Amino acid sequence: MPLVLSSILILLAGAALALLLRAHPSRAQAAGVWSAAAASAAGLFAAARVLLTGRPEAFSAAWNVPLGSLTFSLDPLAAFFLVPVFLLSGLAAVYGAGYLKAYAGRKPLGLAWAAFNLLTASMAVVFTAANAVLFMTGWELMAASSFLLVLFEHEKPQARRAGFIYLAAGGAGALMLLAFFSLLAPASGPLDFASFRGLSGGAAAAAFLLALTGFGLKAGFIPLHVWLPEAHPAAPSHVSAVMSGVMIKTGVYGLVRALSFLKPWPEWWGWTVLALGAASCLGGALFALAQHELKRVLAYSSIENVGIILLALGLGMTGSAHGADALAALAFAGALLHVLNHSLFKGLLFMGAGSVLHGAGTAELEALGGLAKRMPSTALLFLAGSAAACALPPFNGFAGEFLIYLGSFRSVTATGPAALAGVLAGLALASAGALAAAAFVRAGGTAFLGEPRAARTAAAHEAGAAMLAPMYVLAALCLAAGLAAPLLLGPAAAAAAAAFGAPLGAAAALDASGPLLWVSGSGLALLALAAAVAAARRYCLGGRKPAEAGTWDCGYAAPSPRMQYGASSFSQPLTDFFQPLLRKLGQYPVISEYFPARASFSTEAQAVFYNSFYMPAAARIRDLAYRFSWLQHGRLQIYILYIVVTLMGLLLWKL
Repeated sequence: MPLVLSSILILLAGAALALLLRAHPSRAQAAGVWSAAAASAAGLFAAARVLLTGRPEAFSAAWNVPLGSLTFSLDPLAAFFLVPVFLLSGLAAVYGAGYLKAYAGRKPLGLAWAAFNLLTASMAVVFTAANAVLFMTGWELMAASSFLLVLFEHEKPQARRAGFIYLAAGGAGALMLLAFFSLLAPASGPLDFASFRGLSGGAAAAAFLLALTGFGLKAGFIPLHVWLPEAHPAAPSHVSAVMSGVMIKTGVYGLVRALSFLKPWPEWWGWTVLALGAASCLGGALFALAQHELKRVLAYSSIENVGIILLALGLGMTGSAHGADALAALAFAGALLHVLNHSLFKGLLFMGAGSVLHGAGTAELEALGGLAKRMPSTALLFLAGSAAACALPPFNGFAGEFLIYLGSFRSVTATGPAALAGVLAGLALASAGALAAAAFVRAGGTAFLGEPRAARTAAAHEAGAAMLAPMYVLAALCLAAGLAAPLLLGPAAAAAAAAFGAPLGAAAALDASGPLLWVSGSGLALLALAAAVAAARRYCLGGRKPAEAGTWDCGYAAPSPRMQYGASSFSQPLTDFFQPLLRKLGQYPVISEYFPARASFSTEAQAVFYNSFYMPAAARIRDLAYRFSWLQHGRLQIYILYIVVTLMGLLLWKL
């Protein structure tokens, strides 16, 4: 525990130093980067020690705040979530040093690095806090620092819109969590997690729904996701990597902790979580297919992956409610393993998108093309991240999903609802995987293959070493985590056991070690085969350069980049099929002449939930609020009277 607390203090000191040096951008950046790297090294060591030994660590001290105490706990569950926090934030800091050079002199880099370090420190507090007041302090600091980073380019209207939506979603989630903790609060004393009272009946159901909504607004699963596809593209790319890779996992962590407080779970809780997970993984992948901007594609992909985690949690809860502990253990371990794996490949993908934005000047898919020739390293690394995101072995995205599939297959030995839950989870996961593969083939092919679709794309350049080095590390970790999945199963199962108890953790989940060994062995064989083919090709060429020829052009004498399939063209059959869900807007030319004039075609993906639900709901709330505008009349004496009456009412209620 001392090392984790030291890492938090280092981050806070680095944030303060970056602010003090804000007049010297290079020094402020150095303070932010070096403090983030040092804190990450200390935090990783502490988390790894707890995961390897299984011995939790704790720290407690008095805190002169009502109901609060400085109580920290580092158990296997918190340690498991801390690993991606410190790993990804450290690499993102190095990446950010290269990415933000283009903003030197135009943006307050001292403030940006202070907010970045504060974001990392607050996430560490959230994962280790063992007191509700301390937890909410870290939670709100996390929201405030990430809000500042979302508004980094506040001169852009889309950044201001994203910041407003994010602020509203964060405030609503915090209110839900305050109500959740108030239900669990003991009769007296600080709100330490260890002193939370058990709930049953309606109180337990209310606490579950409050936790699901409050933490779900941060996790970003459908239909609580509206802020995510707006905020992640607006933030700098290294911040997007951290927000998508680890910050949204604070919502997953909070939900897991809440479930550990509320055992046993009624069956309908599991079905609710499973249904939300299925809707999120299918909807996220489907909406990713319709996006025109690379970072928005990745944002919706994050919704899909949060849905996969939620799907696994719902499957585990349903299995546990029916005594299928082996099924539940596989599902819970798969969910936690996917938390780690998603942080690695999504961090890599957002950094790859940032490299495209940095080198080509745009991330609009319809303006990109041919980047593999101009940015070969970025293309290779983005391909590796895409393979992991599509759960293609031997990369790591397959490992967590494999455990969920394994639990779904083994559910056939269960009876009744548990078997049905397994079948539905397997079908949803397979369908989402197919849609995700289509989305990443579309995004990667449009951006990196073919010819440039715009003049500025033709002048694209490769990213610098500071940006490429963290991407290579993450790509290597994606491959290593896929091949070493049997070794990661133990820590994931131990984390599940810390949250849900031994029967739903290590003992049963280690059943999957045998199948995972076969998966890892097959991955190694695949890599060996690829290396052998590459060596044979190199030998057969004998140093000769392969011949080059033009691409077959259907006999057309003067092909141009405009004749290529665009992103919209590639996905049109699928998006048209799902048009009732996507509600895509399009302008299609009507060609009736023999010699038509110049025509154009465009499509636009709508924010369906935002436009169809949240905006009408907000309008109704605003209309209702106007009916009470007579209360706000500008007379200070009446406002003071409101306060006095409220205080007197509270005192009478307490008496």
